[in-house]
Amino acid sequence: MSTTVSPLAPTDVPDMPAIAGVKLATAAAGIRYKNRTDVLLAVMDKGTTVAGVFTKSKCPSAPVEWCRAKLGRGGSSKPAFARALVVNSGNANAFTGKTGKQSTALTAQIAAKAVGCSTSDVFLASTGVIGEPLDATKFDGVLGTLAEAATPDHWMDAAKAIMTTDTFPKVATATVKLGKTKVTINGMAKGAGMIMPDMATMLSFVFTDAPVSSAVLQSLLKTGVEDTFNAITIDSDTSTSDTLLAFATGAAAANGAPKISRASDPRLKAFAKAFHEVLADLAEQVARDGEGARKLVEVIVEGATTRTSARKIAMSIANSPLVKTAIAGEDANWGRVVMAVGKAGEPANRDKLSISFNGIRVAKSGARDPSYNEAEVSEVMKNPKIQIKVALGLGKGRDRVLTCDLTKEYVAINGDYRS
Repeated sequence: MSTTVSPLAPTDVPDMPAIAGVKLATAAAGIRYKNRTDVLLAVMDKGTTVAGVFTKSKCPSAPVEWCRAKLGRGGSSKPAFARALVVNSGNANAFTGKTGKQSTALTAQIAAKAVGCSTSDVFLASTGVIGEPLDATKFDGVLGTLAEAATPDHWMDAAKAIMTTDTFPKVATATVKLGKTKVTINGMAKGAGMIMPDMATMLSFVFTDAPVSSAVLQSLLKTGVEDTFNAITIDSDTSTSDTLLAFATGAAAANGAPKISRASDPRLKAFAKAFHEVLADLAEQVARDGEGARKLVEVIVEGATTRTSARKIAMSIANSPLVKTAIAGEDANWGRVVMAVGKAGEPANRDKLSISFNGIRVAKSGARDPSYNEAEVSEVMKNPKIQIKVALGLGKGRDRVLTCDLTKEYVAINGDYRS
C-alpha cells in the first residue's frame, strides 16, 4: 500500500450504506505487513446466496480452487450459500502446493467455528506475494474476535484491509428499486498491478440485500464482467488470484422485494443495470490506480469487422509498452498506435486508418492528417485523461477498454515488491 495517493484517484468517495444481513470487521494479523490491517471478515446471515467468477490462469491460487469447489458443489443447478468471507492481503497463497490447500482448509475451519457455520459456507480470497506459504495459524483467535466485533458500517475499513500496492481504497454503491422496494448494492475492489483480469480483477466483492438466487447472481457476474473488469488492463498480466464474488442476503424480501430466481425476469432489469454500474465504477478505479499511473487512458476502436476484432485491437493498443510510455511522456506518437493495430492479427487496412488523441485527429487515410498541429496536440496530451480513438473503416464493430500510462514508478514498485 502506497503512502502517495494516485493523482487519478476519485475526488468524490461515496458514503457506503449498511446492507441488512452483512457485517464487517478487520484486523492486523501480521500476514506480511506491519502496523496495518491485513485481514477482512464479512459475516452474512443465513440464506445468503453467492456466485463468483475467477481467473483463467492455469496456475490458480489455493483460495481460488477452494471457492470454485464450494460454488460447484452439487452441480451448478443447485443454489450456493455463504455465511462468511475471509480475505487477507500480503500473501496470495498461490504456487504453495499441498501447504496452500492445508492453509485454506485451516482458515475455513477457524472461520466456520468463529461464525458458527459449516466450512462449505466459508469463502476465501488472498492477495499478495506468490510462492510463499501462508501461515493460517495467524487467523486463530483473530477471526473469533472479528466475528464478535463485526458491524454493518465498516466498508471503508474493509476496502483498506485488502489493499496491497493500491494507493486508495476502491468502493462503489448504488440503490435501485426491485419491484416497489429499494435495495442496495455495495462493492469493493483491490488491484493496481498484475491486471489484465480475463474474468474480473485481482479481488472484488459485491454485496446486496436483494432476494436474488445464486443462479441469477452468476448470470449477472458472467455478463457484467465483459465490459467492465474484462475491459481494463494495467500491464497485460493476469493474476493467479483473480476473484469476484457476489453475495445476496435477501433481507429486502421482508420489505416486499420480490424474490428473483430467473435472469430473464423483467423485474430484474433496473437492478441488473445498477449492478453493472457498480462493477464499471470499481473497474475504472482499478485502472485509475495502476501502479505508477499518471494518466487514465481510454482506447476506442470503431469501424472494425466485428466487435470481437475491435476488442482485440483495443487491447493490443492498451497493452503496448511503447504506446503507454508515449502517453507517460505526453507524446501523441500515432506511429506506435499504428504498430499496435498492425500486430493485433485482426483485419486492418493501413490506407483507411484514422487516429485521434482527445478528439484531435492526427492521422487520416494511412498518413499524417493534413491539418495536424503539433502544439495543439501537445497541449491536450497534458490532460490526466487521454482518449485514443482508432477508426478502421472496415465495418461496424466497436469496443472500448481502459488502461493507464507506464511510468518509471511502475518499474520501481515492481522491482522492489518482494524486498
